Amino acid sequence: MTARERAARVKLLLMDVDGVLTDGTLWNVPDGQGGFAETKGFDSQDGIALQWLNWHGIKTGVISGRVSPATEIRAKQCKMAYIYQGHIEKIPILQEIMADAKVEADEIGYIGDDLTDIVVIKRVGFGIAVQNARPEVKAAAHFVTEARGGQSAVREACELILSAQGLWDGLLEKYEAK
Repeated sequence: MTARERAARVKLLLMDVDGVLTDGTLWNVPDGQGGFAETKGFDSQDGIALQWLNWHGIKTGVISGRVSPATEIRAKQCKMAYIYQGHIEKIPILQEIMADAKVEADEIGYIGDDLTDIVVIKRVGFGIAVQNARPEVKAAAHFVTEARGGQSAVREACELILSAQGLWDGLLEKYEAK
């Protein structure tokens, strides 16, 4: 099955955060109380593409090993249905999300970049690695983005899903880009 055929079946797109929605850089900035707050940079084009999926009934979510208020805020901005943080073991979370969303594994896309993502990529219908992913992740994936994480890789995956499902041309028309 081709990547496009797999993308056509996606009803739920899940992803890791650091290295996928971000370039993996973590900034610790003074919090004014003598400590530090962590922040991250997110790509705006990823954000709008995730909202387009939402418009078309394709749910999205994150499963991240780190806990970060910045991730929570960004996920809510992007209208994500599932926000799981602090989970290095991702399979139990995947199973919980599948039960809640009432989707089968072959109807799920997952975007990852590191070793903890391989177990999910091997269990879903459309496994995606970002360009900066570990070689082992790329080898396990059905599709590797041209873009690096944090630099519109998620947008690239969303566009492929929308195109494969016959929805991309409608978006182009909506924005008078066609």
